[in-house]
Amino acid sequence: MNDQQYMRRALELAQLGLGKTSPNPMVGCVIVHEERIIGEGYHQRYGGPHAEVNAVADVANKELLKESTVYVTLEPCSHFGKTPPCADLLIEHQVKKVVICNEDPNPLVSGNGIRKLKEAGIAVDVGLLAGVGNVLNKRFFTSFVNSRPYVILKWAQTSDGFVARENFDSKWISNQYSRQLVHKWRSEEDAILVGKNTAKHDNPSLTTREWEGKNPLRVVLDTSLELSSDLNMFDGKVKTFVLTRKKKADTDNLKYLQVDAITPGTILAELHTERIQSIIIEGGSKVLQSFIDANLWDEARVFTAPATFEKGISAPAQNGKLIREEDVLQDHLQTYINQHG
Repeated sequence: MNDQQYMRRALELAQLGLGKTSPNPMVGCVIVHEERIIGEGYHQRYGGPHAEVNAVADVANKELLKESTVYVTLEPCSHFGKTPPCADLLIEHQVKKVVICNEDPNPLVSGNGIRKLKEAGIAVDVGLLAGVGNVLNKRFFTSFVNSRPYVILKWAQTSDGFVARENFDSKWISNQYSRQLVHKWRSEEDAILVGKNTAKHDNPSLTTREWEGKNPLRVVLDTSLELSSDLNMFDGKVKTFVLTRKKKADTDNLKYLQVDAITPGTILAELHTERIQSIIIEGGSKVLQSFIDANLWDEARVFTAPATFEKGISAPAQNGKLIREEDVLQDHLQTYINQHG
């Protein structure tokens, strides 16, 4: 195996933390001695040991670390957070070399971990497969670089381009397997958002009922607090935010975020303050289009089903770059990225 293959393995390991490490990044680590992997680890959950800690613990003979190369997908941390600095751990074991995929954009770390390692006499290489690492931790990087959550737009549309009937009814355009896939996506992100009309007419739960995984934090836009407290979103089972222009006291698992105006910019700013790193926006069409028009989106996942409505509420219009398409039974799924954000 070569350097790239070892780093790809570290990236594979990091991916196993998807949906479990936020607001920390996903990180994988591989330790190699004389072209043989002697230790592996990844950051499994927020608050738990970091990737380097798990990889070092996986090494049976710690004496080999002095002659080993450590491949890690993100710069080892240099500060005390939930756990001690990983840079110090690698220095303590006097590893020979550290190969890093991405530098950490967190100001508490950025470059300091690398500097610490070099000052301790450890050889350091940075940037191997950096593009792959950027995609892996797109949520974490967007949070620090753009000071907002990573935004995923999702909708299902009929083959003639509608997301709902004229009475706002949208059940069910996509098939059950597409809906299960959406529940999987929900488990991978920090939050999920809908507008007032979607909450009112669809009465969604916005949970991961059809997939094993955590429920995302629920966000609903309700400018004047007109929504009924009987809606599924207000059942108290999952933490929920209401963005509104009115003031109202918080209750168990329900928090009211008062803003002067509900715009894509203010929504994302509020959620960034709450340490939300990623969000799926599921509707309605007007809300989705507002994020597209404000150029505040990163990815769009669009299901097109065979059904036709002939008239109704039109699907959003976007000009993203198509990067992937696949069929989910009769539904056609297309994924776009925003090249202009």
